[in-house]
Amino acid sequence: MRRIMALHDDYAAMTDADLQAQTKQFQQQLSAGTALADILVPAYATVAEADQRVLGMRPYDTQILGAVVMADRNVAEMKTGEGKTLMATLPMYLHGLTGPGNFLITANAYLANRDAAQMGRVYRWLGLTVQAGASASGQTGDDDGRDKQAIYSADIVYTTNGALGFDYLIDNLASTPADQYIPPFQFALLDEVDAVLLDMASMPLIISGAPRVQSNLYTLADDAIRLLTEDVDYELSDDTKQVWFTDHGIDFLAQYFAVPTLLDKPRRALYRHLVMALKVNFTLVRDRDYVVADNQVYLLDLSNGRKLTGMKLEAGLHQAIEAKEHVPLTPQTRAMASITFQNLFRMFPQLAGMTGTAMTDAAELQETYGLQVVPIPTHKPSIRVDRPDQLFPTVRAKVAATLPIVRAAHARQQPVLIETGSVSMSVLYSRVLLNEGLPHNLLNARSAAKEAQIVAEAGRLGAITVATSMAGRGTDIHLDPAVPGLGGLLVIGTERMSSARVDNQLRGRAGRQGYPGATQFFTSLEDRIMIEHAPKWVDKFRLHYTAQEAAQASGDTLPQPLVKSKFRRVVAKAQKVTQNGQRSSRFQTLQFDEVFRLQRQYIYSLRDRVMVMAAEPLNALFQKVLGRAITDFLADHSAESVGVLGDFIINHIDRHFRLNELIVNRTLMTRQKELRPYLAALAQKQWEKQADQLPEDQFLAFQRLVFLRALDNAWIEQVDTLQQLKTVVGDRARGQRDPTFEYQKEARRAFRTMSGDFALRAMTQLLLSELHVDPASGSVDVTFP
Repeated sequence: MRRIMALHDDYAAMTDADLQAQTKQFQQQLSAGTALADILVPAYATVAEADQRVLGMRPYDTQILGAVVMADRNVAEMKTGEGKTLMATLPMYLHGLTGPGNFLITANAYLANRDAAQMGRVYRWLGLTVQAGASASGQTGDDDGRDKQAIYSADIVYTTNGALGFDYLIDNLASTPADQYIPPFQFALLDEVDAVLLDMASMPLIISGAPRVQSNLYTLADDAIRLLTEDVDYELSDDTKQVWFTDHGIDFLAQYFAVPTLLDKPRRALYRHLVMALKVNFTLVRDRDYVVADNQVYLLDLSNGRKLTGMKLEAGLHQAIEAKEHVPLTPQTRAMASITFQNLFRMFPQLAGMTGTAMTDAAELQETYGLQVVPIPTHKPSIRVDRPDQLFPTVRAKVAATLPIVRAAHARQQPVLIETGSVSMSVLYSRVLLNEGLPHNLLNARSAAKEAQIVAEAGRLGAITVATSMAGRGTDIHLDPAVPGLGGLLVIGTERMSSARVDNQLRGRAGRQGYPGATQFFTSLEDRIMIEHAPKWVDKFRLHYTAQEAAQASGDTLPQPLVKSKFRRVVAKAQKVTQNGQRSSRFQTLQFDEVFRLQRQYIYSLRDRVMVMAAEPLNALFQKVLGRAITDFLADHSAESVGVLGDFIINHIDRHFRLNELIVNRTLMTRQKELRPYLAALAQKQWEKQADQLPEDQFLAFQRLVFLRALDNAWIEQVDTLQQLKTVVGDRARGQRDPTFEYQKEARRAFRTMSGDFALRAMTQLLLSELHVDPASGSVDVTFP
């Protein structure tokens, strides 16, 4: 850091042309074999001076320190408001010198576009190219209006994790190298790295396409579930995460559907739909786990309350929610490709991150990603006041206790930011404020389009903002000039979140850049974290208190907090249990996805090779799939009839084959040593007939197309199988089986099946496809079998 700052005067004395010429010099040094680390000091000095000339902002010494930390495989923990956006220009410029393949991952599409435009001025001034990789609407896919060739050919791309992940999957479905646009990954700098690599780590990105036959049982099952009675027909676990039928409930539903029993094989589909309907009605809560907007169901990110556009629950659960909410059922589709954020970012040879809170999970970041967390001191000392929590028996008492504080702050024009843990709680609190005559802004999944504007206004005089947990993350709250004299921003948390790190993120909203500020959490024994993870005695106390409160409530006195130490400790313990559970879940997902990763890596590598294969390797691949297809057939049909063998030949090798030839050679049926070369010879003959119909270059293109098509179809089935398998092995865990071992075993078995499926598909399509050549244009139409 000192060496970089020591160059300040030298670089400040350069002309614009001399400073801009540094980029060419650095690129020439890299081309000659100089390591990136060897030009870090002059490169950072160059971009720091460029920041001053183009943006009018020079990085502080703490920002330069953070940039040095992030040069390679480190996370800079820099408090909110310390200037991470400007700091990122240093490592992004350094890595951008190497050419395409460098990404800055932002929290949302708005920030990606904003920062690419604002910070991009610096990179372009220095001679590098920069693009925004996320559409302005936040949509992803092939039809979102983005020029992906232009985007990914840039030296630096500002994008979101979702946009990059989906584009990576789509890129690996291309038919020719010309259709691919993503360069080899080089460097990724993750803003809010903890949100991406921890909070959203296990979330699979799935490209769906291949349709399933739509079931008509969703609505019927939902109607039936609404007739059930709790503790009679079904029971809920204490943490309300699990629900199951009682014997009485199963008998009742069997009678309702007029069947002898639901538990026999013919009723398997009906019972599965009833189980899904039971789950979505009693464990998934509207405005907490999902929202309904525009007559559609959107899942919610529980860590920040944002809608997860384009993501759906698997295995029919999403359609079950749609039936519950009486919105049109979306088609069920098979997963064509899938990847988690864990695996996506583990593919980068160089990874770095920045966030306001990471030390609490430093061990997991080191263990999973090899990232070392380094805390960066603040530019100015923090004078924020973190007041002790107040714990109440009920949500009603908790909300009532916050109102005098909000009223008093509003009366003196001090801005207030109120955090809630769900959309429903944010709406409830908003209604309470309206009833109190307190004007405010509401930020949740329903108002996400105005997110940046609402957050930016949260520091104005007299402003009250109600927001779901960490909504608006990545956008600065700018305080009016008079606000510091009023005590700065007041942050009120209405419940403890699942991780202390998320709570610290909220605290970081106040007291930035040395300004005053205050934070305080109000919690209750009815909060989700307490219901799900607190000891049983807490539940008994809560029920007793609620009954007592109802009998004695007068409404004249303010609720009193619980002050005994055993109550204060129980919140921290519940949060610890939740954090440990989430970490275990992420680790298990990582183990599952390691198997998935190896299979995906093999398939994508094979696809890349097939797209450029010449005649000889293609012929070798044909011989390989031919041998596998014949071997699999003979293994399953070692001593079958002429009809079975003839059926295999006609449907997979030669549709014009005459069965008389088999009747004449019946001895083949019992001699596999002769049958194998006989079938191979038939296939080779048919392959040569196909080759004779086309010029050599067109036949090569046809073979590549067939192999890619067969591989993709087989992989679609495999991806779908692996997604379903996660649910299956979860059920086996209840039978005291190791889910990771079960997943690995079944995944290997499924891969062997997929390999055989690919071989048979490829052989069949190569040999039985009809080729129609247009004499005038020379084009070829292919009719696949």
